[in-house]
Amino acid sequence: MKTEEPNEDAEGLHEKSTEEVLEIINSEDKKVAATVGEEIPEIEETVEVFARTIKDGGSVYYVGAGTSGRLGVLDASEIPPTFGLKEDRVMGLIAGGKDAVISAKEGREDDREAGKQLIRERNIGEADLVIGISASGSTPFVLGCLEEANSNGSATAGISNNGEAPISKYSDITITAETGPEIIAGSTRMKAGTAQKMILNMISTAAMVKLGKVYDNFMVDLVASNEKLKDRAKRILKSLTGADEERIKAVLKESDYAVKPAVLAIKKELTVAEAREKLTACDGYLGRALGEEPGDRQ
Repeated sequence: MKTEEPNEDAEGLHEKSTEEVLEIINSEDKKVAATVGEEIPEIEETVEVFARTIKDGGSVYYVGAGTSGRLGVLDASEIPPTFGLKEDRVMGLIAGGKDAVISAKEGREDDREAGKQLIRERNIGEADLVIGISASGSTPFVLGCLEEANSNGSATAGISNNGEAPISKYSDITITAETGPEIIAGSTRMKAGTAQKMILNMISTAAMVKLGKVYDNFMVDLVASNEKLKDRAKRILKSLTGADEERIKAVLKESDYAVKPAVLAIKKELTVAEAREKLTACDGYLGRALGEEPGDRQ
């Protein structure tokens, strides 16, 4: 596996100055984005399945171990506050359970049966998508999850950093960002992890755009659960409507800081209740509710 090989450009790392170490790391990191870019066709395909799964009422599950599992948990945990989806629609499952998020449970990744059992316990089936994340592409826990998901009729995708890895045998779609040898041999929390984070960002963000959770480039379904997010809601409304501060405050109060109906209410001179009804009739797509032609904004 390339991710386990020594990196020739990092030879003698222990003898180098701090600046030299940082320059080497930065130089290697610059290669990651280009590698991820080569996988855009596969990432796009995954986005389509992701969006369709959510739209049809299913759930998306990221499964992984160690760093890969933690990155899945991280991405999933950001979906509810940013895009307003319920927590059970996109979930991150990690070998060793919740404790493994903050405390290493490295031995758990070797338990293939535990992966299968997790899929069974969650009743993951035909309506769902399982995305396996594994730098090596051969993590037994992840392969077990994907194998069981396949047998249950779930859609599957695999994210790996090594070519011709076993994960491709259990994935309908395989995204292979070959990041090569790490600065510290085998430390896949580095380039491989960076590539995985970038890919997960791309998949979930693009899927949320397709689902109407984004208008222009604003998170119009955000959950304003604290003062920072309430201020963000005000700024979004100002940017999208140009309304004065008093009008914005009044409409946001009426909508309980729900941005999407607030925007529609201001731009179409509706009550918030009327705006909500119109949005429901348009499947939650703000652009449609505003009467924009497809492609005008989303």
